[in-house]
Amino acid sequence: MNTSTPVSSASLEPASSAIPKTRFDAIPLLGLAALALLAWPLIGSAGTWATLTVAGLAMGLIVFVIASGLTLVFGLMDVLNFGHGVFIALGAYMATTVLGAMSGYTLSPNLLSNLFAVGVACVVGMGVAGAVGLAFERVLVRPVYGMHLKQILITMGGMIIGEELIKLVWGAQMIPLPMPEALRGALLFGAQGEVAVEKFRVLAVLTGLLVFLLLLLLLNRTKLGLLIRAGVQDREMVESLGYRIRSLFIGVFVGGSALAGLGGVMWGMYQQSVTPQIGAQVNTLIFIVIIIGGLGSTLGCFVGALAVGLMANYTGFLMPKLALFSNIGLMVAVLLWRPQGLYPVTNR
Repeated sequence: MNTSTPVSSASLEPASSAIPKTRFDAIPLLGLAALALLAWPLIGSAGTWATLTVAGLAMGLIVFVIASGLTLVFGLMDVLNFGHGVFIALGAYMATTVLGAMSGYTLSPNLLSNLFAVGVACVVGMGVAGAVGLAFERVLVRPVYGMHLKQILITMGGMIIGEELIKLVWGAQMIPLPMPEALRGALLFGAQGEVAVEKFRVLAVLTGLLVFLLLLLLLNRTKLGLLIRAGVQDREMVESLGYRIRSLFIGVFVGGSALAGLGGVMWGMYQQSVTPQIGAQVNTLIFIVIIIGGLGSTLGCFVGALAVGLMANYTGFLMPKLALFSNIGLMVAVLLWRPQGLYPVTNR
């Protein structure tokens, strides 16, 4: 006689089906599109709107490259580094030095020669910023882990000292950073060439998108990214498995500094001039971006940077006197809507 208990079909379903799946929040992206579409009738001309939109996206992606390093450091290490501007300035000054030394390449009308010179400047800028970031972490940041107020004070002091050291090396005066020959001018699109896209902005867009994709792959698709994120959640457990979390975190800080150096190269070329205060000037903008995006969120930083770039360009065209306050107004509006930012990090 068969006394076995009947088994329902529901009990045979895999356990994973009971785990709720996180749905992607597309509302901030739709808001970004709404911002662009809202500006169209206000600007009036489709050609001008398209030109401003591309310029805003390019500016936003440069800001993202700069801010991504700070987002990485805060999101994975919980470190508020107000000295981030030093690494930006170092990248910009290394661009003046390298591109000045490679004038034979930058003055050539050949695009590949120009890109080679810019690539060397980016590598050198990232290398120098990363090396200084290593020293910065060991001397200034390491003693104040977990103490946010002291982090703010000591890193701001480090930025002031860094600016003075930069003045000793390169001087206090503004240094021009002319655009390489083949990257000057604009590409014209449309039936009558009404849409003008600067060549350098195309390069900025491609660079920003590449950095964004590489960060997403590193943090979400590699063992290194998994270890770093696991170390943030439960450091003792990861260390008990034989991994050195301190070394991983040092690598994150150096990587964030190197990204700031890369952003400094791009921002210096975008401004076509460099001053010792260039990092401090951008610092306010990048903090607005990471607050809008959600502290520590790479995707939020990306969307926030694009929103800031678009807002700055649209407002600068429509109401130039309000351009300086437009991004602060955007930040206030976003925080009233979502107090933790567009894509808040869990358990932050």
